[in-house]
Amino acid sequence: MNIGITCYPTYGGSGVVATELGKSLAQRGHKVHFITYALPMRLTAIGRAADSYIDNIFYHEVEMSTYPLFEFPLYSMALASKMVEVARYEKLDLLHAHYAIPHATSALLAKQILQGKLKIVTTLHGTDITLVGQEPSFEPLMKFSIESSDVVTSVSEFLKRETIDKYGVEKDIIAIPNFIDTDVFRPVDARNLRRLLAPGEEKILVHVSNFRAVKRVADAIRAFKIILDTGIKAKFILVGDGPDRGECEALARELGIWQQTRFLGKQAELSSILSMSDVFLIPSGNESFGLSALEAMACGVPVVSSDIGGLPEVNVDGKTGFIVKMGDVDALAKKTLLLLTDAALHERMSKAAIAHATGNFTKEQIVPYYENAYEKAMSM
Repeated sequence: MNIGITCYPTYGGSGVVATELGKSLAQRGHKVHFITYALPMRLTAIGRAADSYIDNIFYHEVEMSTYPLFEFPLYSMALASKMVEVARYEKLDLLHAHYAIPHATSALLAKQILQGKLKIVTTLHGTDITLVGQEPSFEPLMKFSIESSDVVTSVSEFLKRETIDKYGVEKDIIAIPNFIDTDVFRPVDARNLRRLLAPGEEKILVHVSNFRAVKRVADAIRAFKIILDTGIKAKFILVGDGPDRGECEALARELGIWQQTRFLGKQAELSSILSMSDVFLIPSGNESFGLSALEAMACGVPVVSSDIGGLPEVNVDGKTGFIVKMGDVDALAKKTLLLLTDAALHERMSKAAIAHATGNFTKEQIVPYYENAYEKAMSM
């Protein structure tokens, strides 16, 4: 099958899943064309070494033009034009749009230009539904983009219910969970890295996100302060970047825990960082799935998460980690302390986390569901 994929190429779960899906599809014999404004982050490894090169993955950059007449860049229209160009000359069978707005909207315009000779599969990742689509000005466009797509998928049962409840859509939505590549996300020997970051044999907590307000990173930092106040020697490693990073760094200084906190910024190689860690914290205020938690679990790291969105579909309370009420910093600290002080509990949950991740969320298990969705779209 000849497949076009449009996603955000930046540091975030939707772009990661879209890119890993494209790579897996290419390995399964499909031709995959990424259509976006920058090379997706997880695609940059392709071609760095001979054994990483995949010859049926192609990248098509959406070029933006600026004109004095237009106050804002016209990305959605430029994207639609590029979709038409790629579909026409590369003979695409379908476009897979990750996010309803703006990607599915642009794809639907491209389909109309091509007189319907293109199938559209749309995957809802969460931000489009829970944030963008809640704006009154976008709601009609959101509903239209969903209902006009040939096939719609969501990354969790929670998001499927949320979409139906909030927009009243009658379109059938297929819940297909996110997945991990177990060749990449698995326990690895990271003792040297651990000695570098925790030379005093401290316990290590880790958080990975794009540092947006919805991630509630400050809650994790405050919980870490409570943990340190008990006398536990620990380090907190924070990976990623975003608009709230500066405030989080300031909070760590204000609480007097700056020396025990390390902000590493964006990191392409995560398995070593995760493998050296003891507990993964994800206190989000909104999370449609929680891919970063799944990646941590695959590396053997128990998770302490909030109770919202799709997180309970990933993190099994009392088995792979703990779930606490969103915003309850004391509970976040308390459950983390249990894992840091009870070696038997930690080992049991670490093994359960690996088993749960590898038993339910591998690319070998999940990618065929997308192929089925493509076949359904092609038959319509």
